[in-house]
Amino acid sequence: MTQETQDTRQHTEHRDFAAPDEVRTFSHGRLEVLRVGGSEIGRLVLQPGWRWSEHVKPIAGTELCEAPHFQYHVAGTIRIRTADGAEFDATPGQVTSLPAGHDAWVVGEDDVVVVDWWGASNYAKLPAAASENG
Repeated sequence: MTQETQDTRQHTEHRDFAAPDEVRTFSHGRLEVLRVGGSEIGRLVLQPGWRWSEHVKPIAGTELCEAPHFQYHVAGTIRIRTADGAEFDATPGQVTSLPAGHDAWVVGEDDVVVVDWWGASNYAKLPAAASENG
C-alpha cells in the first residue's frame, strides 16, 4: 500500500493589493482580498463617516460584527466597542486582536486603512442565497 505525501513546504509568492483577487464594496468603504500562502489577507479602506453598525450590519445580518480580526492599523483612527462595552481607539502602527462581537467606526477626517489576517474571508460578504438571487 502506498502512502501519498503532501507537499507542506512554503512556496514563494509575491502579491500586491493593487491587483486583489476580490474587492467587496459597501457604503463608505471597501475590502480588498488577496489569496496568498494558503490564506486570505484583507485590506480594509474605510472613509470618514463609516460605521460597521450602519454600513456593514445590513450585509452581515448580525447585531454586532461576528468576524474575529487580527489587524495591523496602517492609517487613520478607528474606534472599537466590544460587546462587553470596552471601547478604545486603534491608530497607525498598532495591532489589534478582536473576538467576535464588536462595533467600529472611523474617527476624524482621514481614511482608515487596516490589514486583516483573520476575518477577511467572510467580511461584508453577502450570504450565498442572497448573492445568487442578485
